[in-house]
Order: sequence, then structure tokens, then C-alpha cells
Amino acid sequence: MDFSLLRNIISRYCAGEENWVDSRTVYIGHKEPPPGAEAYIPQRYPDNRIVSSKYTFWSFIPKNLFEQFRRIANFYFLVIFLVQLIIDTPTSPVTSGLPLFFVITVTAIKQGYEDWLRHKADCSINECPVDVVQQGKVVRTQSHKLRVGDIVMVREDETFPCDLIFLSSSRDDGTCYVTTTSLDGESSHKTYYAVPDTMAFKTEQEVDSLHATIECEQPQPDLYKFVGRINVYKDKEEPVSRTLGAENLLLRGATLKNTQHIFAIAVYTGMETKMALNYQSKSQKRSAVEKSMNAFLIVYLCILISKAVINTVLKYAWQWSPDRDEPWYNHRTEIERQRHVVIRAFTDFLAFMVLFNYIIPVSMYVTVEMQKFLGSYFITWDEEMFDEELGQGAQVNTSDLNEELGQVEYVFTDKTGTLTENNMEFIECCVDGNVYIPHAICNGQILSAASSIDMIDSSPGGYRREYEDLFFRALCLCHTVQVKEEETVDGIKRGIHQGRPTSFYISSSPDEVALVEGMKRLGYTYLRLKDNYMEILNKDDEIERFELLHVLNFDSVRRRMSVIVKSVSGEYLLFCKGADSSIFPRVVSGKVEQVKAHVEQNAVEGLRTLCVAYRKLSQSEYQEACHYLTEAKLSLQDREQRLAQAYDVIERDFVLLGATAVEDRLQEKAADTIESLHKAGIKVWVLTGDKMETAAATCYASKLFRRRTQILELTKKRTKEQSLHDVLFELNRTVLRQRSISGLSVDCLDFGLIIDGATLSAVLKPTQEVSGHGNYREIFLEICRNCSAVLCCRMAPLQKAQIVKLIKSSKEHPITLAIGDGANDVSMILEAHVGIGIMGKEGRQAARNSDYAIPKFKHLKKMLLVHGHYYYIRIAELVQYFFYKNVCFIFPQFLYQFFCGFSQQPLYDTAYLTLYNISFTSLPILLYSLVEQHVTIDTLKREPSLYRDIAKNSLLRWPVFLYWTCLGVFDAVIFFFGAYFLFDNTTFTSNGQMFGNWTFGTLIFTVLVFTVTLKLALDTRHWTWINHFVIWGSLLFYVIFSLLWGGIIWPFLNYQRMYYVFMQMLSSGPAWLSIILLIIVSLLPDVIKKVLCRAVCPTATERAQVHEKLLSGSVAELTPLSFRRSHKGRNTDSTLLHLGAAETLSLHSSSPLPQKLLAHLSEGGRSDLSSLSPYMLRLSGAGFAYYAPGPETPV
Repeated sequence: MDFSLLRNIISRYCAGEENWVDSRTVYIGHKEPPPGAEAYIPQRYPDNRIVSSKYTFWSFIPKNLFEQFRRIANFYFLVIFLVQLIIDTPTSPVTSGLPLFFVITVTAIKQGYEDWLRHKADCSINECPVDVVQQGKVVRTQSHKLRVGDIVMVREDETFPCDLIFLSSSRDDGTCYVTTTSLDGESSHKTYYAVPDTMAFKTEQEVDSLHATIECEQPQPDLYKFVGRINVYKDKEEPVSRTLGAENLLLRGATLKNTQHIFAIAVYTGMETKMALNYQSKSQKRSAVEKSMNAFLIVYLCILISKAVINTVLKYAWQWSPDRDEPWYNHRTEIERQRHVVIRAFTDFLAFMVLFNYIIPVSMYVTVEMQKFLGSYFITWDEEMFDEELGQGAQVNTSDLNEELGQVEYVFTDKTGTLTENNMEFIECCVDGNVYIPHAICNGQILSAASSIDMIDSSPGGYRREYEDLFFRALCLCHTVQVKEEETVDGIKRGIHQGRPTSFYISSSPDEVALVEGMKRLGYTYLRLKDNYMEILNKDDEIERFELLHVLNFDSVRRRMSVIVKSVSGEYLLFCKGADSSIFPRVVSGKVEQVKAHVEQNAVEGLRTLCVAYRKLSQSEYQEACHYLTEAKLSLQDREQRLAQAYDVIERDFVLLGATAVEDRLQEKAADTIESLHKAGIKVWVLTGDKMETAAATCYASKLFRRRTQILELTKKRTKEQSLHDVLFELNRTVLRQRSISGLSVDCLDFGLIIDGATLSAVLKPTQEVSGHGNYREIFLEICRNCSAVLCCRMAPLQKAQIVKLIKSSKEHPITLAIGDGANDVSMILEAHVGIGIMGKEGRQAARNSDYAIPKFKHLKKMLLVHGHYYYIRIAELVQYFFYKNVCFIFPQFLYQFFCGFSQQPLYDTAYLTLYNISFTSLPILLYSLVEQHVTIDTLKREPSLYRDIAKNSLLRWPVFLYWTCLGVFDAVIFFFGAYFLFDNTTFTSNGQMFGNWTFGTLIFTVLVFTVTLKLALDTRHWTWINHFVIWGSLLFYVIFSLLWGGIIWPFLNYQRMYYVFMQMLSSGPAWLSIILLIIVSLLPDVIKKVLCRAVCPTATERAQVHEKLLSGSVAELTPLSFRRSHKGRNTDSTLLHLGAAETLSLHSSSPLPQKLLAHLSEGGRSDLSSLSPYMLRLSGAGFAYYAPGPETPV
């Protein structure tokens, strides 16, 4: 009796957690295994449908409404709207319902449109054609109909429709080439391997006859990890088990290249594919501006409640006497008399809440969303941030953090590929103590890369031929480089030399390509890998063949890779290359000290170094290594740990051969960018996995460290000599002592800190306080605060994120930005407040997971100092302006209650209440927040220190917020009491009719609309035609609307209280006079305050504005006649010398400008021009005019 089914069920549900393997069984072709094998257990898996959309047709309305009403402002207005519907309130429910409906509708349309685009993209993916093998034939079907277990045929240049196990290929060696650009951005061709027992199945009939099952792990998102096993059943024989790894798994989204076709089996489909599992959304990041908005909103909510409470209390105090409580013209009903006073008071409180609720600007949220969404296009449209080489510009993955770019205090950057180009060039190698340098120039002629160049020994003494050959062979064999001989790859011609195609190398690692090409220049050429044999051409033009037995792949923990090969003579060789820290401890012989000294020298020069070693294996040692590797690869559980243990046993007892040096050049303008960030008050930290010496050299080259910078080391080497406690306290005393001295002296010493990963782990351990040494974190942070730059080397990806989190959570809570280009930078990019990915050569994972993506590091300067500066200035003004104009709007309504017996009588008409924030005042501030430039772009780039003016959320601090609120209260008081006193007992029109309460309210509202709009016009510095159109157009729209609203009897209204009110008001001369006077008086204090502040204590930004104004004119033409004569007489060549945003000097070749003036102007000297005697300079409002001694020649 077969108990396998019962055994599987018991083991799955009754065994302990630690014994149960979370795996799945896939039946190839949905065929049951032959009799005698384990029981057939059909399992249910999802189809191959990809769903990236958020809503369905039926769930959109309820789900979207639920999400929108989770926002406190929307929920608040919903409550107010319901209160207006339930009780008798002074204003119509339309006044709250319409703005709320507008905000909800606009947001729903935006989110619905975005989701519709996602649905459209999903449909195009799910309906693409796929070839499936069924009953020995290839059948075409749609992608979403694929099921786990289907046999799929994929042709060249097609994309894999799901995650597949590679069974067989059209290539004889059972391999295929794949690009994973859509997954990790790597455009290089990767090699994947078919299962050895199925690679012989070449046709669909043969593949369909396959009987096999696959046991593999359940879906998980790691792209580079897969653990599985295939059991192939043959005629009445025991099944053959083969291990499956990441090299056998073809991922959805990858593309087949340079292979005619392949057959593969679907193991993960739909939302269980690794690509879909990586769709998971990032955690929501909130900007400092949004937090300030919420804090201000709470303050205004408290003001609103206090207003309602004050008016309710005063109402009942005023109505205490019976003649006021029930006047003769307004007797209460019997029901009103019987209602309890508490209920009446609560109803009145709610009515006052409704009356004053417009102080909370609901439309501000939709305006902010539109500003962020539309404003993000200015980044993508920026031509200066477009890279010709990549053919791409900046990308915005989220628009919610635009203003956060203007608040950055710490920048955490990767080194390789971010500060450097990640374009490796082989410089030299050291073999057994002797240095070899390949030269690209011989006898004055530049030789091609394919030509062989003689080796030049630049160090004295000879070398041992055996070590030399082994070293060059090791670098030609120990790699994963592929050789391509095709003339075109992906439509791009490569490797063309003298009209004929030549071979070139591609690899996922640029270091490997640089090393193999370096060996080619030194006379050893790697030819190809064919039938598991690696072929190299030595410098004697002889082809050597080595059988590739095992590849011990590189990983970031071991920091090395190895290959085991077999020579033609039958000798087993283990070649290994890796970081010096991972090779030297495993070396037993060789010239270690000489190589180590050379490695350190190269590291100081900023070169990337690798050490090379080898070991001869006997037959028994090789068999033992095979046993370890096979046993580790066949395990389904803890495979990675077992492989690491096997590698550790095999990779030891090496003979050191030498080391290589590869240069990774600094990116263009990287040093200028870092210098500008320093001037802007931003601290830059470099987080890298490189060794300390290499990283430090890069930091000096990029001006992160300067020659006067005193370097503080907190490294493993130093903590071995002293305890970590002593080192930390000593460094802390050093920086604190210098800080106290620098307060008295002019010259402040600059500190730079270097820390490595091992020491950082010790610093961040949570158990320090137990040991009685205090909290190391705080001491470490104190040291970092006093350092202008920090270098963290030998960092693991997780440690990078820990550093960012440590700074984020410090007591100052600074705004952090992380920038990197590789998958190892994703963790810190997600952790930082703002994450920026660089579209580099290490893939696009960083760019995909970031908030913003830029082509090069140099574009960070404009991203922060220009775009970030503008975005913050604009949105800060938007937020403060919204609160200001709503205070101006509602406070007169509050004052009006003191003159109407607290009867909840509205001051403004319902139409004005509804349209004030939606139509009359919304467009000017939206446009201002999109196009305003308080200083020019050139000034922001030229003077990075202006960034300090907006640091630490300076424009949204409480003093600034209180100023805007007080300004709004002042203007509201002027509106109300100005109108009240100006028309006291004199409010007669030409026909003797007096103004009523609606005319009084309309007059105040007119002054209000004009004042808040003109206030924005006074704040605007960058005028364009669209500014004029929107600002003056808004005022014109208000006038036209009021004329129409009061000039026609609208049949759908049950009241006509506004009929002819606006026209009657405008027909009065005193009304015109009061409107003009009140607008001037309201705007005057803010204008006076700005003038005084600019005169007494101007900010750096205000000084820059004055400077721009002085230089805004063209050069003064003091002698126009002679100037015209010189131009009429002859054609003179001229050169333009640019001094500022709008200033130009024309330099004529006939009379060159003296060098002293050129030098003075190039150094930025514009204020002190008297030092340029004997040359005469005249300064006018238009610009400079220069005269040299002798004949008159204007410039």
C-alpha cells in the first residue's frame, strides 16, 4: 500500500516548523509521474495575469472615496456638509458641498486616469502572444492563459512571459544568452544553462515526451536566488535528480538574445513571478512642508473652534434680557421654547462652525497636488539635465517630494558609478613583485586594442616565467566574460576593425572586461568558451585549452571568485581573484609583502585593486571539492549557507601570484558639484564598499577632503591598537577642543572622518550601555556633526541604510538624500527622505527604486540648488498665502457677528462664499507656484550659499506663519472697519437710497479679492505674459461675474437678494474711493516691512536680488556717435564677456581689454572698480563703460 500521500500531508501539516520545507512540485506538461513514483498531488496556482492596477470598475468609487476621506481636511468638510444638511445653518449646504465635490472629483479623475493607464498597460502585457507545446505541437495562445507546468517555446528577441526553468536550447552547448534590462537595467548578455539531462531534447515532440517533476521553493522576490531540484523519470529506472539554481531560471521580463529558440517550463506565473513580487510599493514619504501644513491646519482648527465658542457664549450673554431674546418681530415657536438650552447652544455652536469653516482651506490640498504634479515636468523638461550619451534626461518617479529637494542637509553618495564613471581601464599589474604596464602608444603611433603589445617591466630585476604565465592564465580563465564575434548586437555595430568584424567582450562586471582586455594588450587573449572548454591565445600565438569544471561565483560577502579548470596535461588548477582583504589571509606562500605594498600604493593613487592567487589540486582534493559542491547544490534548504561553507573549505592554502590595478575615472564635474554642495551648507558623506585608501584618494580628487582637512580615523586597524571606547572619546575631545578654539580664531580647522564597516558595527551595537562605557552612538554622532565630510568604507548595503537611518533619527532630524547607481544602493535610497538613482552601468535598480533619477552626478547640483530651491520657495509661499487669504476672508465675518446680534447672519453672498477659493483667487497662486523665480537660475548656480537662506524649513517656521496670520487679521480689520466708518451715516447713493447689508458685504468682498490678488502681484518678481493674463484676468473675471450675478434675475434661485447690488455699489463715488483707499492701506504695512528689512538686515537672497537689479541693464553707451562710426566703418569681430544673468560686455578685437580688467571681472569683482586705475571706469544704472588711456574706444 502506498502511503506517500498520507506521509506528505502529515509532514506538511503536522511536522514542526523547522522540519517543513516550504516548496512546490511542478509536473512538466501536466503529466502524472509514472507508477511507483510519489503520489500525484495536483496543486492550484494563479494564472499568468499581471495586475498592477489599483481599482476595478466596481471598486473604484467606494475604494477611492474611502482613501480620500481618510485625509483629515476632506473628512472635516464632509462633516460640515452633513451638519448643514441636518440642522438649520446660516449658509447653504452648497457652499461647503461644492468645493468639497470639486476637490474630490478632481482627485478622483486624476487617480482614475492613472489607474486606467495601468489597466491599459496590463492588458497589452496579458494579451501578448505566447507559444506553448501541447501534444507535440507548438500552439499560439495569450500570455494570461499560461499555467504552471506548461512547456513554453521562446524565440530570439522575445521576452519571457513568466518565470521559466530552462530545459533545452537551439545551441549545441545547451546555453542561451539573456538581457535583463527591464529587471535590473543591465544591458550585458548573461549566460544561462539548460538542465544537463534535458538539453538533448531539441524538438517539440521530444520535449513533449519528457516525464519529470520539479521541486522548488515557493515564490520570493530575490532576483538572484533560486533553489530547486528536477527529477527526470526514465523507463522503469530510478529518477535522476539534478540541482537547479539561479543559472537555470529565466525571469519574466528578460529577453532572449543570440539564441534561435529555447524550450522551458513555467514554474512561477502571474503575480507570483519575481518581477511581480518586486512591484511592491515603497513606503510613503512625507515632506517637511506637508508636516508643517498639517500643524498649521490644527492651529486654524483650534482658531475655528474658539471663534465658534466665543460667538456662542456671547450670543447667549447678549440675549440674556427677554427683549433681545424674543423681539417683537421674531417670536419663537412652541417647539423652540421647549427645546433644552444645552441643545440650543450646541446647535448654535455647530451653526457658527459652519459659518466660519472657510478658514480651513480645503482647496489648498488640491492646489498643492496640482502644483507638485505639474511642477515635476520642469525637471523632466530640463535640457541641461539631458545626457546625450545615454539619450535620457532626468526622471521623476514621485512628485510628492519636490520641495524636499530644497531642504537637504545631508547627502549620502555611493562612490563607484556615482562619483566615478564605472568605466574601468586596466592600468598595470604586479606579478611576483614585478610591475607590468601595457602601453597604447608605440613609436609615436596609436595601436589598436586588438594588437598585441610587448610587456614593459618598469621595475628593476627579472621575473619568473612560471609565475608570469600562471598570472596571465588566471586572469584569462577566472571570469564570467562572454566573447561576441557578431558584427551587430542589438542593432549596434561593435568590434569593427579594418572593415572586418573582430571579437569583443561583454560582462555584467566592467572590472572583468577591463582585466581581460588588459591581458589582451599584454599578449594573452581569451578566445571563447566552447563545449565547456576555455580557449586562450598566449603571447607565442599558441592556443591553450582548459576544461572548465566548476565556477565558484563572486558574492559580496566573500568578495572573491574562483574557477577550477583542468589543463591538457590533466593538471587540476584552482584560480582565485578577489579583494586583498579576502585573499591575503588565505595565502601560504608568495611575495606577500611586496605585493601588499604595491596594492597599498595603487589604492592611495585611487586605483581599484584585485589580488590573484592559485592552488594546484591533486585528484583526491579535486574529488573532495566536487563532493562538497555537489552536496551543497543539491540541498533545498540552506543552500546558500552550505555553498558558503563549501567555498570556505576549498578556497584556502593559496600561492599568491600578484595583483592588478584598474582605474575608475572621476565623473565629469563631480568635484565642482561637491564643492557647490559644501558652499550650500550640505554635508556630503561617501558610503562605499571599496578599501579605505582607494576611497580616500577619490575623496581628495573630488574635493570632499581638502589638503587642509585633518583626517580622523575610526577604523578596525586603530581599534586594535586602542579600545573603541578610548578612540571615540579621544576623537570627540579633538573636535570639541578645535570647535572652542575656532570660536576665537578666524581660521577654522576642517575635519574629515573615515570609518569602516567593522567599526561601524561595533559603534551601532545596542549593548554598549550594559558594558558601562556609555552610549557610543551619541559620541559618534557628535564627532560627525563637527566634521565637514565623512567617508564610510568597506560598507555592506545594509550598513549604508543603517548610517542613513542613524542620521535621520538624530535629535536634529535633518533632511537626508541618498544617491547611488547600483542595486547595493537601493536600501539607503529607500531609507533616506529623498532617494536619487543614477542611470549608470551597474543596472537601473537604483533608478527604479528612487524618487528621482538623473543621468550623471553633476546634475545633482542643479537638482538641489535650482529646482529644489525654486520648489521650496514656491510651495512655502503657496501654503502661507492660502492661510493668509482665508483669514482675510473669514475674520470680517467674525467681526460682523458683533454688529448683527450674533444671529449667524452671513456677511457674503452664497456665490461668493463658494467661488472665493475655487475661482476668484485660485489660479494666480497656482501659476505663481509653478513659474516664480525670485532670483535667476544663473545666480542660484553661481552662488550656492543662497541655499542656506531656505534651510531648516525657514519659510514655514512658526514666526513666519504668525506674521502671515497677523497680516491677514490686520487686513481683515481694515476691510471691515474701514468700510464701516467710511460709510457711517453717509452711505447714500445719488438717488438718496442707503446701502444695505449685502452691499456692505459686497464692498468688503471686492476689497478682499483685489487686496489678496495684488498682494501676490507685489510678491511676484518673475513676470511673464501668462502671469499678467492670470492675475489681471482673475480680477476681471470677478467683476464680470458680479455684474452678471447681480444683473440678471436667475429663475433657479429662490432669492434675488443680490439683484442690482454690485451695479448700485459701483455707481457710488464714495464706494470707489473707499475701495481704492482700503486696498492701499491694507497693502502698505507689508510693503513698508519689506523695504525696512531689506535696508536694515537683508538676507543673502535679497542682496542677490539687488545685485541682479544693478546688473540687469545693458552696458552704458556713453559715446554713441563714435560707437556708431566704428561699426559703420568696418566689420569688427567681437567677443562677448558674460558677467551675469543679463549683462554682456562686447570686446572688440581692434582694442583688446586689459588683462587686469579681465582678471578682475572673472574673479567676480564688480563692487570695487576704483582699483583699476589708470583705466577709467564709469558705472551707471545700465552697466559698466570702460575707457583705456589714449584713443577713445568704447567697450
